Amino acid sequence: KLLGLADVSDSKVEITYVSLMRSKLTQRSVHSAKPADRPYEIRDTELRGLLLRVQPTGYRAFYFEHGRKGARRVRIGNAAVLTVAQAREKAKELSLAVDRGLQPGDAVLVRTSAPRLSEWLETYGKHFRIHHRTDRWLRELRQFRDLYEMRINRIDRNVVREWRTQRLDGGVKPATVNRNVAALKACLSHAVDVGLLAEHPIKRLPQLKVEQENRIRWLSDDEERRLRAELDAREARIRAERQSANEWRRDRGYELKPELHNQPFADHLKPMVLLSLNTGLRQGELFNLTWSDVVAGTLHVRAATAKSAKSRHVPLNREGRTVLNDWRSHAEADGLVFPGYGGRRLDNVRKAWAPVLGAAGIVDFRWHDMRHHFASKLVMAGAPLNTVRELLGHADLKMTLRYAHLAPDHTRAAVELLDV
Repeated sequence: KLLGLADVSDSKVEITYVSLMRSKLTQRSVHSAKPADRPYEIRDTELRGLLLRVQPTGYRAFYFEHGRKGARRVRIGNAAVLTVAQAREKAKELSLAVDRGLQPGDAVLVRTSAPRLSEWLETYGKHFRIHHRTDRWLRELRQFRDLYEMRINRIDRNVVREWRTQRLDGGVKPATVNRNVAALKACLSHAVDVGLLAEHPIKRLPQLKVEQENRIRWLSDDEERRLRAELDAREARIRAERQSANEWRRDRGYELKPELHNQPFADHLKPMVLLSLNTGLRQGELFNLTWSDVVAGTLHVRAATAKSAKSRHVPLNREGRTVLNDWRSHAEADGLVFPGYGGRRLDNVRKAWAPVLGAAGIVDFRWHDMRHHFASKLVMAGAPLNTVRELLGHADLKMTLRYAHLAPDHTRAAVELLDV
């Protein structure tokens, strides 16, 4: 460095001063840096370690220096080719590599400093679980096992296109592949946010075209009648089984279990189904419902348990209020409205739900379809779509528009405008 010169003339003092210059590097300052009779450097004040070196020939290049008193440095590239923004991004990548314990020695570092996908998923998973209620999105990333050993800055559109083709050739549906890739995009977006990637490598990768099938399944009047009848029959069987079991216990001197004939419900299934039909709550929201969420005839769906992460209030109709009031005699004064074994949160009711549907002769009907039933009945009764959206907790009206064709006479009223 010029500071090491033993013979310092006026001109060399000038050069020494320039070599210690510090300034925010901009395109204008880079192009206006004039060559001197000796090389000099301008260190960026915005990003530590980034500098511009100007040769007497006028050649300018960006460097990154690190270590004690800048003892180590890596050439980033020609300032006539790279913009200041690009140089700064590469310097950030090098700085992150140094923080991870790597020792940059040449340009290969830029290609190898990023973590492998498997390593990054461990870090990303911790961040994801803090900000999300479920790890469903993380499970989508397990489909990228073939890319686990690849560094994340080498995963580009060509790599993902090839992976996507292999999945499609294996019989995976396009909608599933789109969901997988969306999870990978979110994962890499976080890498951009924290500075591991200068830009998103697959941000502009288009989705596969998928034929949209807006599946809306609700119960016909006859199906709803059969469902309710089977729920009543199931309750009668449970009560009869409890009575028979207690008679067996009484004959042998065993402690009797609580009688169910004087209870409004034999177990949790019927009140859960009736409440779902009358509120449109998602199954997870129903499982997370607590008695403190039931206030003045209204259900409060907390943001922490809602899919949209936004709270909402769902008023109870007459049947909904009756169901909860009757069920309350079964439950504790506080805690979950529908607790599982030992008071823990339920995670499914398939064992009880599937036989009821089978006995009622109802096919192609999921628990979630009771949410469609609730919305469809409201729309067919003339409820405004935006009101339905608020009750369902849809973040976007597009989701609610699936029910628009059910609105009574809405298309007929539209075409009749031509008669005016």
